[in-house]
Amino acid sequence: MNVWFYTFGCKVNQYETELLKQNFERRGHTFADSVASADACVINTCTVTAQSDIKLRQLIRRIRRENPEAVVALCGCHPQAHGDVSEAVKEADVAVGTENKQRLSELVENFVETRSKTVEIEPSRREYPALEALIHGSRKTRGIIKIQDGCDRFCSYCIIPYARGRSRSKPLDAIVQEAKTLAESGHKEIVIVGINLSDYGKGTGSSIVDAVEAVLKSGVMRVRLGSLEPEELTEDIIDRLAGLHGLCPHFHLALQSGCSKTLKEMRRKYTAERYRELVGHLRLRFPNCSITTDIMVGFPGETDADFCESLEFVKEISFADAHIFPYSRRNGTPAAARADQISEEIKAKRAAIMAQAVEASRDAFLNSLVGSVQQVIFEREKAPDFHQGHSDGYQLVKVKRFTDTLFREAGYVRITSAENGCLWGEIIQR
Repeated sequence: MNVWFYTFGCKVNQYETELLKQNFERRGHTFADSVASADACVINTCTVTAQSDIKLRQLIRRIRRENPEAVVALCGCHPQAHGDVSEAVKEADVAVGTENKQRLSELVENFVETRSKTVEIEPSRREYPALEALIHGSRKTRGIIKIQDGCDRFCSYCIIPYARGRSRSKPLDAIVQEAKTLAESGHKEIVIVGINLSDYGKGTGSSIVDAVEAVLKSGVMRVRLGSLEPEELTEDIIDRLAGLHGLCPHFHLALQSGCSKTLKEMRRKYTAERYRELVGHLRLRFPNCSITTDIMVGFPGETDADFCESLEFVKEISFADAHIFPYSRRNGTPAAARADQISEEIKAKRAAIMAQAVEASRDAFLNSLVGSVQQVIFEREKAPDFHQGHSDGYQLVKVKRFTDTLFREAGYVRITSAENGCLWGEIIQR
């Protein structure tokens, strides 16, 4: 079959889509460039917001419209969380949850032979899947390794623990082997990700520091951490991370709200003050580091005063960038049952105000880098007049084009200007 893949959501899902492609390829299938040319369409789903569920159904309808004969297969968080009561699952030919994605290729083949709809959603396992590993690198610049799955936090707004199960970690020796595979495939940077990455090693005696050390053993030039949860980050862990040469000074430290009252109602396990302390220690041990975050607005019961407190906190921290999103009501979570829901109009207004504050702090951070020298790994060429890549702080950097390609090359760039959310510069060393 010719198979088209689409991925919703986070870097964990991106990694798992590479696994899906690997499994289909092993069984002799090829990859389609479009819906129209596909025999089967595989959608790796996300259900973190209601909007992601809406977009999923819209995509299924587009596939049915553009290629009525194609097999439609869903996998991942949406089927796991919502089961066969989901309209999207009802519209699909094959659906599996998060625990049996590696069977998807076989189930799609079975559907082609029998034309019998299949839905397989198993309970989440307590152990990390032993066979889950990439045997070759992706075609992208940065390699991704998923080292942790699941979450034990059960924040009041979040459905992910129900979709991903309890926290579990990949063994260190498996991480080392997978990192070597990516390094040998030409990747100079590896991003390590998880559903609750900070929780890595829980109950095993290991920690996120051990995982970073394991990846660095591959000989890769640099390692980047995915999203981190503040409650598992400590000054001791930060100190140990600071001693690792090759770790990118970029920390995506999830905030959600800068109001401690709201954090408590969200069932987050830290206060705004504790978050401030962690940021201070990160900046002490990683001078000029890039700190990014996620910020939610419009959580049930969030008053104007609560929002203003969160807004002022965000301005004080001065993030290098942030993902801002309105609270999304997810049935089955405690927050969804609250009577004090915030209107969509107010949520949109607050999101816009918060976005303005983040844009100002982002621009200030970028301007602070003008005149500095940044290590950049260049990516696949996308424009005829410039090369681009990302610094170790995860800023987009562009230089005037002077050769056919710099794909996967590393270089040092002196930053000359900051424009429209990115940096411009000139290469001083390749």
